[in-house]
Amino acid sequence: MDLEAIQRALRGAGIDGWLFYDFHNRDAIAHKILQIDTSRFTSRRWFYYIPARGEPHKVVHSIEPWRLDHLPGRKHVYLPWQQLHAILREILAGASKVAMQYSPMNHIPYVSVVDAGTVDLIRSFGVEVVSSADLVGQFEARLDRRGYESHLRASEALHKVRARTFEEVSRRIQRGQRPTEFEVQRYMREQMRAEGLTWDDGPIVAVNAHAADPHFEPTEQNCSPIQPGDLLLVDLWGKTKEPGSIYADITWVGFIGDEVPERLIYLFGIVRQARETAVMFLEDRFHAGQPVHGWEVDDACRRVIEDAGFGRYFIHRTGHSIGTEVHGNGVNIDNLETKDERLILPGCCFSIEPGIYLPEEGIGIRSEIDVFIHEDGQVEVTGPVQDQIVPIPG
Repeated sequence: MDLEAIQRALRGAGIDGWLFYDFHNRDAIAHKILQIDTSRFTSRRWFYYIPARGEPHKVVHSIEPWRLDHLPGRKHVYLPWQQLHAILREILAGASKVAMQYSPMNHIPYVSVVDAGTVDLIRSFGVEVVSSADLVGQFEARLDRRGYESHLRASEALHKVRARTFEEVSRRIQRGQRPTEFEVQRYMREQMRAEGLTWDDGPIVAVNAHAADPHFEPTEQNCSPIQPGDLLLVDLWGKTKEPGSIYADITWVGFIGDEVPERLIYLFGIVRQARETAVMFLEDRFHAGQPVHGWEVDDACRRVIEDAGFGRYFIHRTGHSIGTEVHGNGVNIDNLETKDERLILPGCCFSIEPGIYLPEEGIGIRSEIDVFIHEDGQVEVTGPVQDQIVPIPG
């Protein structure tokens, strides 16, 4: 934890302090920023208050007084709840505005962690509670050099797996087989393990109408065979096994056959233009030194698809934060599911993945790239970019 940097950020934002709170290891954001070891059993509430100026305060229960010993600051130990309230009132005296993992109207669910009752408690001391969302983006979601390089390694491995998968599908079909989505997913998992990757679930392997379901995942029961004339979508994500490694997340589409139908070419062209528009919007803003928020990039991307008449078929946000989890706690590229008003900062990594989903036509097309913002404002697309639907000989 960089205490001086956090306090500078608080002063710059006009916030009197950042109040961390946890119970039963619910706040993973606090754990990461404060570098808390959650492997040791803990069962009582704790608070950690970083004022904009001065010494931090640790508030811990008498049964677990060791909980925050690794952090700087004055320790306060409580036993009855009345004593806890008195300590909090004391350490917050003089503060008019403090940040917590809270989001007004739950606009940003990723940082909406603190329960309503605890927010009520802090407000009862005459303190305004504001969202820590931008602070989280600055101190939890930004990648250091090591994280960035691990993301690049994961991206390289995923693209190898993606290329091998299309080749393997082609080989099996040319042998007269009809591999199912589930069988291809199993092959992809084998290849991902061989590349030294780890991941929680997936990948997505989907043909035709299944590709029109953005979160389709094949099973032995629901899978379809892959055969000539099919649209094939693969969405895969993973990270290396080193501690603190960062995910990569990509989606590509192919067509089983030598000649891609004009309808698919047309739809992919719209998705590609939307994706490129989002990247250019980011580049223009950072080149001009102007701030840019997640919702603005979503608007720029979505407008392309809306202008083409397919707006209601783009049924998810444009992109999500990427970190040690595939869906990280940083800014999302979103003005659909939420209005993400957080700033996109240097060090951020996120996906851009516009799509058009036409289940009645048995079509789902998505193109997903990952973007990293360097400290100098350079906007880097990490990994190869799909420019056209890949013909897969069958």
